[in-house]
Amino acid sequence: MPFFLLASVVIPLLADGADPLRQVDWQFVAFGGALPPAALAALLFPLLRPLEVAAVRSLCGVPAERLAEGPALSWAARRRTALWFVAHLLAGGIVSGMTLAAPPAAVLLLLLPFSEPLRRAAPGWPDTFHGVLGPLTGLALLALVAGTARGAGALLARCAPVLLGPTPADRLAAAERRAADLASRNRLARELHDAVGHALSAVTLQASAARRVLDADPEFARRALAAIEETTREAVAELDTVLGLLRAEDGTGPDAPAPALDGLEALLDRTRAAGVAVEATVEGRCAGLATVVSREAYRIVQEGLSNALRHAGPVPVRLRLRVDEGELTIRMENPVAGPAAARSASAARPGGGSGLRGIAERARLLGGGATAGAQDGVWRLTVRLPTGATTRGAERGTAGHARTGDGNGNGNGNGDGVSGA
Repeated sequence: MPFFLLASVVIPLLADGADPLRQVDWQFVAFGGALPPAALAALLFPLLRPLEVAAVRSLCGVPAERLAEGPALSWAARRRTALWFVAHLLAGGIVSGMTLAAPPAAVLLLLLPFSEPLRRAAPGWPDTFHGVLGPLTGLALLALVAGTARGAGALLARCAPVLLGPTPADRLAAAERRAADLASRNRLARELHDAVGHALSAVTLQASAARRVLDADPEFARRALAAIEETTREAVAELDTVLGLLRAEDGTGPDAPAPALDGLEALLDRTRAAGVAVEATVEGRCAGLATVVSREAYRIVQEGLSNALRHAGPVPVRLRLRVDEGELTIRMENPVAGPAAARSASAARPGGGSGLRGIAERARLLGGGATAGAQDGVWRLTVRLPTGATTRGAERGTAGHARTGDGNGNGNGNGDGVSGA
């Protein structure tokens, strides 16, 4: 209607004697002249597409998944929206015009044989539509209006997914949003698994040891309880870090600092307090590592120690970190009880744990790699990280596949534990 009124104002300025408000032929001209400005408006205003999509969903019953979401940002989407808008206005104008003109004429034709005043008021009609021809013509006009409205609606419903559906750029943007959401979920899952899993494994062993010697060695029990207190305090702090990540991604809070290799000694002390003898060797300078490398290396060591506690119990663990030639190498070793224990460590847990998978994923996102397996009665985990890695890969959360070893160190892709039971 606004475009029609605009054309009705402009046309008399361009053509002498034109009166679109009273002359039917000029009304058609004004209607045709209103379509180009409508198309231009659709090209210039991207927010027109969500309005049309809402109308199509409500009036045509087109499923939402077949229509695009949000404004038309690309010119290809705007052109398709403009074409749809013109088709919508054209069909709507035709149906509206027929709805305004045809029903009164149909009522007149239906009543014409039965009303003398109507026959006198409509000269020529009684001769043209005499007898039952008038009512039949009136019914045909009503059927034509209803059929045209139904046909226009069906045609628009078929065209809507083509013209208002997502463009290739829209599908790509939606896929990127889904990938980003999945990456965020995977990242938070890894952080939560590593932070809480290590603490629970250590606390379980400490509580078990304290319970066994509570009467025989109260001093040891007190030390175990103090270690449990310290471990749980650290776990709460790391949980706050994970929640800080969630708040940062929601835009509601700052990103809390995550632990890195500068906190390695405290991690080893807590593990030793759980009864695990950890022999650690650091070769090279870890202080100069990139923040993301230091952070992911800390999480990898933490997960390796957690799995040693979970699968092997309080057995000696040898940890070696080596920085040289642009690469950080992490190697952890612990004895396994036998072939059966090695097979148990290599198999995935029924609960779907993500120990090795999480380690391998962290390494892969930094451009490195991870291998693990039992050989000669020793379970070995080796992780290599490039020291020049950036946060770009680490923040992505695509799923990774761990490689677990058999007796010869070959990977099978299903592992979860890093140490023997």
